[in-house]
Amino acid sequence: MQPVALSPQYRDEALAAMASEELDVLVVGGGVVGAGSALDAATRGLKVGLVEARDLASGTSSRSSKLVHGGLRYLEMLDFGLVAEALKERGLLLQELAPHLVRPVPFLYPLQHRFWERFYAGSGVALYDVLSRMAGKTGVPMHKHLTRRGALKLVPSLRKDALVGALQYYDAQVDDARHTMFVARTAAAYGAHVAIRARVTELVREGERVVGAVVHDLENDRTFTVRARQVVNATGVWTDETQALGGQRGEFHVRASKGIHLVVPKDRIRSRVGLILRTEKSVLFVIPWGRHWLIGTTDTDWTLDKAHPAASEADIDYLLEHVNSVLETPLTRDDVEGVYAGLRPLLEGESEATSKLSREHAVGHPAPGLVVIAGGKYTTYRVMAKDAIDEAVFGMETHDRRSVPRSVTEHVPLLGAEGYAALTNQVGLLAERSGLHPVRIEHLLNRYGSLIDELLALVAADPDLGEPLSDGSDYLKVEIVYAASHEGALHIDDALTRRTRLSIESFDRGLNSVEEAARLMGGVLGWSEDQTKVEIEHYRKRVEAERESQQMPDDATADAARLGAPDLVPLS
Repeated sequence: MQPVALSPQYRDEALAAMASEELDVLVVGGGVVGAGSALDAATRGLKVGLVEARDLASGTSSRSSKLVHGGLRYLEMLDFGLVAEALKERGLLLQELAPHLVRPVPFLYPLQHRFWERFYAGSGVALYDVLSRMAGKTGVPMHKHLTRRGALKLVPSLRKDALVGALQYYDAQVDDARHTMFVARTAAAYGAHVAIRARVTELVREGERVVGAVVHDLENDRTFTVRARQVVNATGVWTDETQALGGQRGEFHVRASKGIHLVVPKDRIRSRVGLILRTEKSVLFVIPWGRHWLIGTTDTDWTLDKAHPAASEADIDYLLEHVNSVLETPLTRDDVEGVYAGLRPLLEGESEATSKLSREHAVGHPAPGLVVIAGGKYTTYRVMAKDAIDEAVFGMETHDRRSVPRSVTEHVPLLGAEGYAALTNQVGLLAERSGLHPVRIEHLLNRYGSLIDELLALVAADPDLGEPLSDGSDYLKVEIVYAASHEGALHIDDALTRRTRLSIESFDRGLNSVEEAARLMGGVLGWSEDQTKVEIEHYRKRVEAERESQQMPDDATADAARLGAPDLVPLS
């Protein structure tokens, strides 16, 4: 398997191929489940296309808590099956499928009551470890019981009266947008046609059967039809809207729950581990994230704009209030570098509390030729994708169905995984050969794995690309170039928000990098001076609209402010 560069030329070829041949499976939606479905289908030998209206992971799959976890709190709901399944997937991602992108992270759970809480919570964490080991390889250490003194050594920022002791346990974390992009690139390497900025505007029917989709190429403003024996609707919180394009009522409905996260500098909280805190509604995480902390999340019903969910002042204050309840030095609004909001796709239930709606997934076949996959959680994306393609294969003609192999993605590492462990032992050698500092090599290895060779080749051809961006961030110029040449980024927002995280990891929200990034991307994508100016101005307006929305008192006013910066329309 050779890596495929998701270049503009590749995109044009992928769209042309989808327009000219009947596919076995057309996947609609470029989130992690859609990308996973394309990979599952491609590795079964099926002809596959994947179309996404915006960018890979531009919805829920770039706005999660960045955790790969079993869902410790689901044990309280006695949902042992979901937890065990997720823990198995965590182990696979850590050790086989994506060791270059997924890594263990320790958490501290403060205990506030003596005796009974240690027994109750300790039993839950112990069961979590047991289920993890029953699922196979774990990739993380066992939990520990800590005294208050031991906990405060790990987290000096905790108030002494906020705990009587603690538990330490491990989960894993991932840059969700990068991981989703790698899943899509791996699908492309196995033969799937992948195209972003390609919006499905209609599901094509012949009688009762769905036989394809009408696709609008948003970059070139042209429309064409893609024919497929099975169409998979993997559009997450847009499931119902996509379903309606074929005039079909769904077998189930998806409800959107908004969760927001704050990003603060690492020095604002003195701690060697993450934190998990119980709130009156759910749980609150304080998660290590490079030189930052992620604090989240909220859990509120959302019925407004799904493309750009907005965080309000009330959301931000809620998180600050709860995290400050245990911190010796409270955080303020001035400490917040970045804010992001995402929508969970929850299967509709009877309860009005979104935190109690199902996080399990469901697969439906509402019409011949159409499969719908919805619900679930990020960690179990591979299982969701497998179930979706199983259902698509089941809907094929009998003689075709029998010739399709079973899913093999449990044994298919993502691009960059193979050779990663060996390369981590060669950091010094790679630094010597490339002229980059070993810290820069480690940074690249943990974002690209064994594909680091492709970036080092670009640096060898132009040594200036080995320099960091002028904003003082951890990112190198070559990463912006590579995002455009190999990772499918077509606009500044793609590069600064999802291929890198500059939009949330700096107080300026990436504004100090936008002109430099535009110059670097424009050189790859052939932008005119006018197009470059449009890109820069759009990004600035987006940041301005987000900042304004975060000062609004409620969802309605925050949504209105965020919509002040509409999506970019490319110059024709």
